[in-house]
Amino acid sequence: MPELLRTSLDRLPLGFRVLCRQFMLRVIDLEALSIEADVTGYLGQFAGVAIMVSAVHTLIAWTYFAPMNLETRIAFQCHFEQYLIATMMLVVGIFAVVSWDAIFPDKRDIMVLSPLPVTTRSILFAKLASSGALLGLAILALNCLCGIAWPFVLGISAGFINGFLRTLAAYWFTMIAASAFLYGSVLTIQGLSSWLLPRKFFLRLSAFLQVAALALLLSVYFLQGTITSLAALAAPQNRRLLAASPSFWFFALFNQVRGTLPDNLAWLANRAWLGLGLAVTGAAGSMLLCYLRTMRKTVEEPDLVPGARSSQWSIPFCGRLQTAILEFSIRSLLRSRQHRVVLAFYLGAGFAIALLCIKQEGSLLAYPRTLSPGLLIATFAMMCFAVIGLRSVYALPISLTANWVLRTTQLRSSQQYIAATRRSLLLYAVLPVWMISAALALLYRPLPQVAAHLVILALLGFILADLNLLGFYKVPFTCSYLPGKSNIQFRFWIFILAFVPLTLLSAIRELEILSHPDQYTFIVLALIAIAAALRLFNRNQSRSAVLYFEELPEDVLTSLRLISFPSRSSGTVEQP
Repeated sequence: MPELLRTSLDRLPLGFRVLCRQFMLRVIDLEALSIEADVTGYLGQFAGVAIMVSAVHTLIAWTYFAPMNLETRIAFQCHFEQYLIATMMLVVGIFAVVSWDAIFPDKRDIMVLSPLPVTTRSILFAKLASSGALLGLAILALNCLCGIAWPFVLGISAGFINGFLRTLAAYWFTMIAASAFLYGSVLTIQGLSSWLLPRKFFLRLSAFLQVAALALLLSVYFLQGTITSLAALAAPQNRRLLAASPSFWFFALFNQVRGTLPDNLAWLANRAWLGLGLAVTGAAGSMLLCYLRTMRKTVEEPDLVPGARSSQWSIPFCGRLQTAILEFSIRSLLRSRQHRVVLAFYLGAGFAIALLCIKQEGSLLAYPRTLSPGLLIATFAMMCFAVIGLRSVYALPISLTANWVLRTTQLRSSQQYIAATRRSLLLYAVLPVWMISAALALLYRPLPQVAAHLVILALLGFILADLNLLGFYKVPFTCSYLPGKSNIQFRFWIFILAFVPLTLLSAIRELEILSHPDQYTFIVLALIAIAAALRLFNRNQSRSAVLYFEELPEDVLTSLRLISFPSRSSGTVEQP
């Protein structure tokens, strides 16, 4: 099979294959990467995370054989089918948002490829092939194991052909259809907005659309509930929710293709068919309009538009250098679409988890509330995601070609640059989240315990900021990026297996401590000591630190053991 696939690929035109490869690698901005970057290894880490998630889903499938009564088994089946479809749509939605500019031509494509003997049709098909290949790999990685295990446990009781094979076909068709619907919807919105709007307005709107789409995906995934029976699906009070939720559409489509959907729910599956048709047609039409009518607009209209003249003012922060770095950081966040999307992903995940924790306690409008672990977990999650997200964004350069300006103008000690970076992390991540948490905490009682928790949250913010700056001897947005160095797959599972249980246990323990002044005083003093120790350690390290602007892998020396050494006992030469 691999040889047949390779032979088929070799028959494609060389230019088409080269374009496909380049477009696939450009899911990540190549101009921001280090010269030693391994893009394929970086994408492989994401694939590894998806495969491990699929393995976990497969292990859960075997619990389906646990002793259950019929009602519990049906509820478990409905819940997990909806969860798998919603997870698939979330992954595809994140892929569509991250690769926002990958399918449509940009100015670089036109300026580089137009002088070459490459037709517009070839560029379009190469873009489609590269995006389709990456999307297919994402679907395959997330379902490679559970895509066989779940159809087996759901359909084997009805026989091999009418049960397992039909459920297997229904499962994969539903996952592909749901992915095509969501990806096509994003392409339709993007293509129509680029065709209808002038390019400068489209570029400004595009950034907000990315952030809004990401926030919507995360919010719906975390906040939307599940319906655990077909009878509840047919209930009149749930009709409005079902009509507005695409994940329920494709859940009905799965059961329709499988042959287990009641007739009174056929309208729900018909919405999935209609949505899929509209999304695919809209994506195809918007791409044709973009490639046929807006490519000239892309060349003629500038990407960067001079801002309107206004009075320039700034707030001084302990010297001109710190003021400059703080302003450079905030302006980079406001102007760069790539950085806003990455930061929005972290913030959206943190705030979605916070809303989920608070929603579990009842209505969001209930007032006043009794202080509970839900608020503590919500504030911890928001603080952690905000600090870690901003620290991750700092590692991505805004413009590598402009780094020489910062290198040649380094007239102060590295300690002052690192201190400014720490201050920006506190100002733009810790302080806003603490203020939001304080406003949210006003809904809870008793107020003395709420104030005590806010003190602990502030100390946690200082500790997280210094922890994330250990060894970070960079100016924000100025160092090239080396993908793969962060080992995403290991960090993901550390977060799942360590951070989540630790946060839950810490929240429960803190709630007990808040009612005991002696224990609370001890915890606060311990946190102050940890924060002070980290601060002093980072400050001492920064005195001898050297700022670096190019991310390089660590040197690895490998011995081939080809040298012979004389033996001490006999004087002869031994070959190792």
